[in-house]
Amino acid sequence: MADDRFQLPDMRFVKRIVVGSQNPSPIKSEEEIEQAMGLLNRCLTDLPKGVIVGLEKSFSLLNIGEHQVVLQYTVYHVGFSRKPPWLE
Repeated sequence: MADDRFQLPDMRFVKRIVVGSQNPSPIKSEEEIEQAMGLLNRCLTDLPKGVIVGLEKSFSLLNIGEHQVVLQYTVYHVGFSRKPPWLE
């Protein structure tokens, strides 16, 4: 059952939050990933509450010298009826 409070036309602001590493130079640290997850959680719980309106998932295998590196990330698109004042 769909949530009656959420209407896509009411979305006036969308925040894009990347969790993970998109680029091998530099690879994001665990702390940076935790910060992105914290921002996502805040977007979904603080007022005004956001709603996930889109999701991108990606991974890639890279060969750097003799090493193989796996880059994985998820991008969350969080929609708001207005821009939250606590977002920069």
